[in-house]
Amino acid sequence: MSRLTELIRQAKEKDPDLGAELEREYRTLSGRRAFGLNFERHRPEAVELPGRPVRRGDKVCILPPRGSTATGDRRLWRVVRVEVTDDGRLGHLEPLGRDDREPTAALVDDLVVVAEFRDPIHPGLVRTGGVHRGGDKPAHTVINGENFHALKALTYTHRGAVDAIYIDVPYNTGARDWKYNNDYVEADDLYRHSKWLAFIERRLLLAKELLNPERSVLIVTIDEKEYMRLGLLLEQVFPEARIQMVTSVISPAGTQRVGEFTRTNEFVFFVRIGTSQIGPELPSAGKKERLVWHYFQRQDMTSRRGQPKGGKAQFYPIYVNRDAGRVEAIGDPLPHDAPRSSSPDRDGCDTVFPIRPDGTEMNWCLTGKAFLERLERGYVKVGQRDTSKPQPYPIYYLLPGKIADIESGRAVVSGYARDGSVEVEYREAKRRMPSSVWTHSSHNARVGGTELLKLVMPGRRFPYPKSLYAVEDCLRLVVEGQPDAVILDFFAGSGTTAHAVMRLNRQDGGQRQCISVTNNEVSADEAEKLRTEGLRPGDPEWEALGICDHITAPRIEAVITGRTPDGEPIKGDYRFTDEFPIAEGFEENAEFFTLTYENPVAIGHNRAFERVATLLWLRAGAEGRRIDTVPGDGWDVAEAYGILFDLDQTEIFAEAMEKADGVRLAFVVTDDDRRFQSVARRLPDGVEVVRLYESYLSSFRFTGREP
Repeated sequence: MSRLTELIRQAKEKDPDLGAELEREYRTLSGRRAFGLNFERHRPEAVELPGRPVRRGDKVCILPPRGSTATGDRRLWRVVRVEVTDDGRLGHLEPLGRDDREPTAALVDDLVVVAEFRDPIHPGLVRTGGVHRGGDKPAHTVINGENFHALKALTYTHRGAVDAIYIDVPYNTGARDWKYNNDYVEADDLYRHSKWLAFIERRLLLAKELLNPERSVLIVTIDEKEYMRLGLLLEQVFPEARIQMVTSVISPAGTQRVGEFTRTNEFVFFVRIGTSQIGPELPSAGKKERLVWHYFQRQDMTSRRGQPKGGKAQFYPIYVNRDAGRVEAIGDPLPHDAPRSSSPDRDGCDTVFPIRPDGTEMNWCLTGKAFLERLERGYVKVGQRDTSKPQPYPIYYLLPGKIADIESGRAVVSGYARDGSVEVEYREAKRRMPSSVWTHSSHNARVGGTELLKLVMPGRRFPYPKSLYAVEDCLRLVVEGQPDAVILDFFAGSGTTAHAVMRLNRQDGGQRQCISVTNNEVSADEAEKLRTEGLRPGDPEWEALGICDHITAPRIEAVITGRTPDGEPIKGDYRFTDEFPIAEGFEENAEFFTLTYENPVAIGHNRAFERVATLLWLRAGAEGRRIDTVPGDGWDVAEAYGILFDLDQTEIFAEAMEKADGVRLAFVVTDDDRRFQSVARRLPDGVEVVRLYESYLSSFRFTGREP
C-alpha cells in the first residue's frame, strides 16, 4: 500500500467523512496523467540492523523464536527502557504508529534495531580486514552495509568527487531477487513496479550528489523487465545529462522461453554528465588493421571527363611497363575535346586512361603532379593486367589517412612490392567508436562471470555474476584517460567492478580506486535453511555466509593475492585484452569495513573517534596511513591528511603540516568557530581545513528526509 493510501486509511478511522472526501479527490487526481513517469512513492523503506546493540529510544521489531521460519512481527516498537533481569536484558516497548497495541516487553536478544530511511543517521566504519600489495597506491574499499545508508555516508567523504558509477541494479524478476522493507517483492505484488522505482530513485538521487558535476558517467545495467521504466527514471533524475542505451549480448545461446523470444541480451545505460565523452573501444583480440588501397579512378558520374566537376587536368595517360608491371611515366593531360589516340605511345608500356568497363571516360582522382609525388614514395599500386578491358591495368593509391598512419609510425613499411608500392604492417588495430549493439565474445556472462568465479573461489556460488571483461570494457570507455579516477559500485554483488578497475590499472599504470558497497544478506533458500537450524542474522555462522563476507571481500582479496580463499594458487589465465596468469595477482591495496550507526552525542564529545576515523581517511583519498585513534600528543599528520585535537598544539601541528609532502586536508576538532578560523589561517595554503565534528554532524542532520 502506498504512503498516501495509508494516510487516507488512517484519516477514515479518525473521521470517516473526511477520509471519504480525501479518497474521492485522490482518485480524481490519480486519473490525471502528467507527462513523464508516474509511480507511487511508497512509505519510506526500513532496514533491519542485526548486530547493532539495542539502546533506549531505538526503533525495533520483535523477532520470531529461534528455529522458526516465520517472518515475525513487522510492526515497529520504541524501546522505552532496558532492564536487567534473571533471564537477561529485557526491553520495555511502546508501539509506534496509530494502532491500539498495548506496551509490551521482550528480551533484547529477541529484538532487532530498525532504521527507517527518513531517520537521520550518523554512520561509522569498523575495519574487518584488508590486503596490501600495492605500496603507496590508494586503497580500494569494500563497505558491508545497506547501500542507501552507505551512500549517505559517502556524501560526507565523496560529494561531487566520483568520476564513474557502475551498478547492476535488481532486475525485479519476481523471483525473490530483492527486498522492500525487509520482505521479498514477489511476482504477484500489485505494487511491484512502483516499489522498484521508489527503491531505485532514492539511491539515484544520492548517487547524483556524489558524481562530479563537471565530468562523470553513471552506467546502469538492466534486463527487459524494467528497462523502459529505468530509462524514463534516468531522464527525470538527470535531466541535464546525455543518455544512451546499449544492447549487449551476454548469452549467445540464450534463455529458452516457451511462447516468447529467446533472451540473449541485456541493456546498458550510459548517463554522461558535464563534459564526459565516450572513448574509442579496443580492437578485437588478434584483429590487426590492414592497409587499404583506394581505386584511383573517380566513380562519381558527375566527375567524369567533360563534366564541370571533372576538372581539366585529371585526364592523362599513365604508362605501365608490361615487363616490370609498374608505372614508368605519365603524359600530359588531354583537353576535353582531344581523343585518347592523340597521346603518344611509349615503348614497352601500356597506355592507361581512366575508362569504365562500358567505355565511359572518367578522370583520375589526382592531378599528374600529385600522382607522381605519391608514386615516388611508394603510395601507388598497379593491379593485374587485363587487356580485355578498356583500362588494362587497375591503378590504386593511398588516401591521406593511411599515409598519416605510415608517417606517424602507427604503420611500419616492411618492404616494397614488385611495382614499387609499399608493404605495410600495422602495429595495432585502429580503435573505433563503439556501436550501440555489442556482440563481443568477451561479454559472455558464463565464460567471463560464472566460470571465472569458480576459478577464483572454488566451491562458492554467486548467481549470475557479470562478465569481468564486459564491466572492464564499459569502464574503459569512460575513464581510460583518467588514471586517478574514483569509481563507485553500490550494488557490488560479487565484486566484479573492483576486479575490473584493477585490470584497467594494470594495463595503463593507473591508480584508480573502487568503492564497493554491498550488504551481507544470504539467499532466500539459504536463509530458510539457517533459520531452521536456529540461527538469525547477526549470528557469526549466519554472517559468514552473507554476500559481503562470503563472496565480495574474499574475491577481491583472492584476485589481489592470486590465491583462492583456501590459500591455493588460482588456476587459469585472464583472457582477451590483457592475458596473464590469474595467480600473478595485482599490485593493489584493499580495505574492508562494516557500516555502523553511531550516537551523535558520543561523536560530538569525541567518544567515538575510532568509528569516524575511516570516513576522514576516505575523504582524504583512502591512501597512506590511517589515523585510527586519538593521538597522545593531541595531533597527528599522515601522508594525505592531518588531525588536530589539542588546539594548544597549533604551532607544532602547523609546522608538521608545512613539512609534510602531499598533505591536502586538515581536520580540526573544536566547538569554537573563532579558534577554528585562527587555526585555519596558520595552515599552509592549498590545504582544505575541515571543522570536526560540526562538519560531520551537519552533513547528516537532515539527510534522513525523503527525496
